[in-house]
Amino acid sequence: QLQVVESGGGLVQPGGSLRLSCKTSGFTLDYVAIGWFRQAPGKGREGVSSISSSGDRSGYADSVKGRFTISRDNAKNTVYLQMNSLTPEDTAVYYCAARRTYYQDSYYYTLGEEYTYWGQGTQVTVSS
Repeated sequence: QLQVVESGGGLVQPGGSLRLSCKTSGFTLDYVAIGWFRQAPGKGREGVSSISSSGDRSGYADSVKGRFTISRDNAKNTVYLQMNSLTPEDTAVYYCAARRTYYQDSYYYTLGEEYTYWGQGTQVTVSS
């Protein structure tokens, strides 16, 4: 059973940075595609960023493009989301989601329903 645990959330001032981590266990990360999603109070779930199992392709929501960077360290079974120039609009619970792939490929998944395994979420609050 693949398990997913997020960490790294917290309170940060506008313009600040945070790095979220998504650690997986139960299956080698070499064959897992990862997506980051967020949900703000009173709003629906939003896809933020995703990365292919091969790690050579990734995608971003327009709202975070140029500010957020997704990366992966398969040796550590961890995917990171570096978030810079944060604004209050980035305040949300951030979720990591995982999808097993049967071979490494360059496809990344952007829809929540394409993922099977989800973490519990980590709160990010951007406020002065």
